[in-house]
Amino acid sequence: MKILFIRRDNIGDLVCTTPAIRAVRGAFPHARIGLLVNTYNADALLGNPDVDNVFVYEKAKHAGGRSVVSTWARNAYLLGTIRAARYDWAIGCGSASPRLARYVRMTGAVRRVGFTLGSKEGWFRTYTDALPEPGGDLHEVDRTFRLLAPLGIAGDPPPMRLVPDAACVDATREALGKAPGDGAGPLVAFHISSRRPENRWPAESFVALGKTLLAQGARILLLWSPGSETNVFHPGDDGKAEAIRRDLGEGALPFPTVRLRELVAALSEADVVVCGDGGAMHAAAALGKPMVVIWGRTDPARWRPWGTPHVLLRAESRQAADVAPDCVADAVLRMVEDHPS
Repeated sequence: MKILFIRRDNIGDLVCTTPAIRAVRGAFPHARIGLLVNTYNADALLGNPDVDNVFVYEKAKHAGGRSVVSTWARNAYLLGTIRAARYDWAIGCGSASPRLARYVRMTGAVRRVGFTLGSKEGWFRTYTDALPEPGGDLHEVDRTFRLLAPLGIAGDPPPMRLVPDAACVDATREALGKAPGDGAGPLVAFHISSRRPENRWPAESFVALGKTLLAQGARILLLWSPGSETNVFHPGDDGKAEAIRRDLGEGALPFPTVRLRELVAALSEADVVVCGDGGAMHAAAALGKPMVVIWGRTDPARWRPWGTPHVLLRAESRQAADVAPDCVADAVLRMVEDHPS
């Protein structure tokens, strides 16, 4: 049997799909499992033993200086390769949408699974096995797992799976070994980047938190997406990171992560993670890291960390910037005490 998952959105969405992939591997150990993903989230599948083939396409907005036509041509060739592989099943992961439905249809799979909004008209006909979009307070892991019902898979989802790249782990450990201090205190990772403005915690709040934790003997690993915040294609946080590093001095080890594999490796070495809602949070959850999450507007029922100890801190304004640093510090210190390394 050949089974293809399609996950065309962001890093966290793909990480939340790994329990479903793992369940399929458990139910059909000899199946050929493929994933159609994009250049932005593909590293989340590195080393995953449940996956046989990864097909990576590029979104036009991630193509940089390359022409839209050439990007479309490469993606068309990729879909042709998938059609030639003759998949038995294609599973469109994510909320119901015409675009996702088109991708599922273009795979040429015999059985096609996806969520609909309750109608069987128009583009919904792309699915041979159409399932109603789940409602209520259902986590994305559980929502995605429900797509496996046509394959006869039910029950509770298995754990998420994320495999740190060994070379990147070695590079992280080497950097930590050269950092000032005796290395005895807990290592707290600050991930300071977020795509969404409402999920961004300001530099001065990270500084205040850092000073409190350093006074308690913790070590700080400062993680961010490198680049300028004015970059249209891939905004970065070099300026914000430099402001935090300058005010915390040698107490914070700066560690920019150009690629997702570098971020995963760095998170795997942390004892506790402080971050906002986003891909880094889901990666840390898949690694089983205790964390304190500074929450914005996203629905926590659907997108909270899954399967790991965590504290969510959210202001009434639903703006992460309004969460007080002393509240975060108290939560981090409790997490360190409750989950010693």
